[in-house]
Amino acid sequence: MTTQAQAATVRQEIVVEAPVDRAFRVFTEQMDKIKPREHNMLGGRIYDRGTDGSECEWAGVIAYEPPDRVVFSWNVSPYWQIETDPAKRSEVEVRFIAESPERTRVELEHRHLDRHGDGWEGLRDGVAAPDGWPLYLQRYTDLLN
Repeated sequence: MTTQAQAATVRQEIVVEAPVDRAFRVFTEQMDKIKPREHNMLGGRIYDRGTDGSECEWAGVIAYEPPDRVVFSWNVSPYWQIETDPAKRSEVEVRFIAESPERTRVELEHRHLDRHGDGWEGLRDGVAAPDGWPLYLQRYTDLLN
């Protein structure tokens, strides 16, 4: 991997005490509990629903391969607004690897952040910060306990 590709990628890894099927199912079916309750994964898209009922699609499912992995686009700009240009979207891959019948390693890779253009480093730093992917993975772990 080139230095630029490494710099434009955020990786997180956790181990959860759950069978791989359950680990995958909880991540993909309970996104509303991992992120704020108003967020859902449905019909090949991931979106927020506002209190007024409006919807904001902030991601799209690229690959769905139970129980091994899910990949989705990140349609959020470095300015934390919806990115409408598909060429300026990064992607998130989450892999689920059984370590034993009751234990699963979850590897998250948010890659191609440089596709977002000017300001992508701030977006990278935001998703890598304690209140970014680490927070969501902690909330995910809490659901499995």
